Amino acid sequence: MPHPDFTAFFSGTALDRLTAAIDLALVEDGPDLTSDAVFSPEDRLEAVVVAKQHTLVAGLPIAPIILDRCPEVHPYTLEMPVRDGDRLAPGDTALRVAGSARHILKAERVILNFMTHLSGIANLTHDYVTALEGTHTRLLDTRKTLPGLRHVEKYAVLVGGGLNHRIDLAEMLMLKDNHIDAAGSITAAVTRLRTAYAPCPPIEVECRTMEEVAEAVACHVDRIMLDNMAPEAMRAALGIIPRTIETETSGGVTLETIRSLALVGDRGPDFISVGRLTHSAPAADFSMRISKEHP
Repeated sequence: MPHPDFTAFFSGTALDRLTAAIDLALVEDGPDLTSDAVFSPEDRLEAVVVAKQHTLVAGLPIAPIILDRCPEVHPYTLEMPVRDGDRLAPGDTALRVAGSARHILKAERVILNFMTHLSGIANLTHDYVTALEGTHTRLLDTRKTLPGLRHVEKYAVLVGGGLNHRIDLAEMLMLKDNHIDAAGSITAAVTRLRTAYAPCPPIEVECRTMEEVAEAVACHVDRIMLDNMAPEAMRAALGIIPRTIETETSGGVTLETIRSLALVGDRGPDFISVGRLTHSAPAADFSMRISKEHP
């Protein structure tokens, strides 16, 4: 599986979003009154995070960031015998941590919440990517992400072998039916965008009919989305779109249908975007086990 560069992905704004999400998660948990009563400040322990199912692993590099942002940070050691994108079997160790009992137990649930969620996204993404093997179509995610977790969820898609669609509304300009209806036509809407921005970001147009596809082609946009089109309509649309314009299809795509969509016509779409990668991925199962206590 791919091993995306965590440090390169989480720089600038992405890192700010990640640390904000971690800080909120730690605040949500509040003080760990149970651990504070049971363990003294001097108590230490060693713990391991293990897989409880066959799974890809994603989110490991987030663990030290969580530990470093706990309200009380104590010296700790952290070992990760695997890396993001590796496949684990039940019982395999994902990470080992040793340090203050209070510190580790405060961070435990936050670490597991990120790992189980992101690994689940990576697993589902991998399933879709596997279904596309042998075609030229590539898998995209969408902006259907949990509020505040877009960057980490899109990172998990990369771990699973997918590609990221636009991170935000400024990265690519997408004309949907509301924009087109308000402007009066695709041509008028594209003209407004190119007038408003110099240089203009890439433009994608969501098309509902063959007439709209032809108009978008005449505007020389960067990408045309064939949204919820039946296979026969998609085949006809792909036939009139030059290869200089990227094509994408979306809308209700499942594991059972994605491959047939990729094989429509002579070329199939360049991209298929799937919202369920992030909004419906089942969590992977990991647990933290105390391996040794040091009074």
